[in-house]
Amino acid sequence: MPGRITRLPGGVALNIGMALARFGLQPALLSAVGRDAEGAALIEACEIRGLITSFIYRSDDLPTDKYMAVEGSNGLIAAIADAHSLEAAGAKILLPLSDDRLPQPYTGAVALDGNLTPELLAQVAHSPLLAEADLRVAPASPGKALRLSPFVQAGRGTIYVNLEEAGLLCQASFTSSAEAAEALLARGALRAVVTHGGAPASVGSAKGLITQQPPQVHVARVTGAGDTFMAAHISAELKGADPEAALAQALDAAALYVSGETKI
Repeated sequence: MPGRITRLPGGVALNIGMALARFGLQPALLSAVGRDAEGAALIEACEIRGLITSFIYRSDDLPTDKYMAVEGSNGLIAAIADAHSLEAAGAKILLPLSDDRLPQPYTGAVALDGNLTPELLAQVAHSPLLAEADLRVAPASPGKALRLSPFVQAGRGTIYVNLEEAGLLCQASFTSSAEAAEALLARGALRAVVTHGGAPASVGSAKGLITQQPPQVHVARVTGAGDTFMAAHISAELKGADPEAALAQALDAAALYVSGETKI
């Protein structure tokens, strides 16, 4: 089929990092990148975008991972994520948290995605290294939603999911983000942020439930929209916005991204 093929730095955690940089923050990356030509190009692209790359695990024998998405006018058609090197690196990517390169205990915000192995995610959910951190967790895709179960069960962090991912985590079907957020809280989640495309999004916590309608825009792209939403929400809260203002800012940022008016 005729179309356009573009190549750009990405992945859930990196998309969040690049968006955080656009919002005026300077995030550091913990991941695994090969010492191949693609890895060198990726590191350079990250540094140009204002991201700290010195904590990334660089492997001599593992290739740089890739993700491929096929999009149409009606949204995402198919996607394949090759995260084998990240999975093989395992706990090595977390070494900066324990070898004095980062403060101990770490008390800052941490955006974590579900591309890590289920075993490593379970370890992170209970790790004393991140016991005082502001954990923000998102699945890399609906297919990896269940990997977030340890954070729900342990009541750790803020869970960012869409309606489908919330349903997988709760083993139920939902018709609204508010219903899904309440179900996640009932299952033990400390705080749940649930989106549903152009339908209302909700934030649920022990303090109550907030639901807001996203701006209605023409959809030009979808890959990365959830990452932009999450980054905007984190940024707004770190800058002192109250829960309602933070959700509104995140929905506005995601709408701009979906409309094609901002770039990764």
